[in-house]
Amino acid sequence: MKKFPLLIIALLAFAFPAQAQDNSAKATLGAGCFWCVELFYENLEGVTDVVSGYAGGSEPDPTYDAVSAGKTTHVEVVQITYDPAKVSYERILEIFWQTHDPVNGKGVAPDFGPHYRPILLYHDDAQKAAIAASMAAEQKKHSRPLATDVRALDRFYIAEEYHQDFVKKNPNHPYVRNVAIPKLKKIDFSE
Repeated sequence: MKKFPLLIIALLAFAFPAQAQDNSAKATLGAGCFWCVELFYENLEGVTDVVSGYAGGSEPDPTYDAVSAGKTTHVEVVQITYDPAKVSYERILEIFWQTHDPVNGKGVAPDFGPHYRPILLYHDDAQKAAIAASMAAEQKKHSRPLATDVRALDRFYIAEEYHQDFVKKNPNHPYVRNVAIPKLKKIDFSE
């Protein structure tokens, strides 16, 4: 009779195996049009997902029409899910600096306006410290001050479905061919 509860426990363990522990982390940033930024990070080893969206503003439930028309304080950003055992947050920041002119706070060519400004949105104090160290190192490469907006992530809003994986879904789109792909080719993914 005492063996019966052990048998039930063993059967339950077999029927409902323990969930694998999720060791992923998130990073949220913007460096111009999210179509490009999404493409850049999808090509970085250790990144498992990149989602285009909006953040950094105060208005609830922003839409592409409102953000792109400058009717909100939000920025086009991406939220990156990555495996810290394969790629560090510091490496994500290194790629960030390569994707745009970091002393131009008016946007990222060819997209200008406050909704395209470079922004780093930290999720915790460790990311905040990593951003400060990365910015200090990057600043040494420039004679003008960095124009990157840095703030705590308040909320991330997922962009409309047609923006997700835009480059993959629209490889012949003129913006993809003339802007996104050429920018991707300039990034040094080697460590």
